Amino acid sequence: MGVSRALLLLLLLCLGICLGVRAADQAPLPGKVRAASEEWAAYTQADGQGMGWDILREVFEPEGVKLEIRSVPYTRSTGLVQRGEADVQVGAYRDETEGVLYPKWHYDVDHIYALGLMSKPAPTLATLGNYRLVWMRGYEYNSYLPNVRRFNEIHRAVGILPMLVHDRADFYIDALMEIQDVLSKTDNPQQFRLTPLINLPLYLGFANTENGRALRALYDRRMEVLVKSGQLKPIFERWKQPYPFDENGKPPKP
Repeated sequence: MGVSRALLLLLLLCLGICLGVRAADQAPLPGKVRAASEEWAAYTQADGQGMGWDILREVFEPEGVKLEIRSVPYTRSTGLVQRGEADVQVGAYRDETEGVLYPKWHYDVDHIYALGLMSKPAPTLATLGNYRLVWMRGYEYNSYLPNVRRFNEIHRAVGILPMLVHDRADFYIDALMEIQDVLSKTDNPQQFRLTPLINLPLYLGFANTENGRALRALYDRRMEVLVKSGQLKPIFERWKQPYPFDENGKPPKP
């Protein structure tokens, strides 16, 4: 009798744990996802236009979670998520920030390039350490590019081209879309050379809160469906950007 009672108690305990896990998995979703992002042209514009916002709408809104956007500098978007004042940070690299939760699935890929004068030799990953590099504050490319020794961080993109022309830096490092936006503001783009360096998968960074954890689980479920079905491809085609998944759902190789 004692053994049977102990076995019954053990079964009830296991059942309770399973039901608790299931209840946690089925926790109600918030009605909105508060997304913070730097304002990137044609990607995460303050007016709600852009490919990044379109991707997030396709992920969340069919599940009844409305996208609410907030345009702030990149470093501030990180702080908002760390403090739980935003649910999601857009355009993050995986595991880059302590206290932020990262999903399994990336949603895009940053094609990282070096912008420099045509008169300078094209850099490679092996020779980057020979040059003076510059990039936007908070991007921390030194964590992802090898051999980097000399670099400065700037707060604004204004003045990048004069820095290169007047030999105050050798190369500006950024994603291709951002560099193309910088070059669109010069009358002499042929003076500059673009050199591909590395592809870095882009993730959403989620707040370590109840809502953040529920939204991360939803995001991964939705991305698995959307990638396998190809439903995201029209968004990338509409914005004339390369599709960030191969046939296995992995990032493309550089």
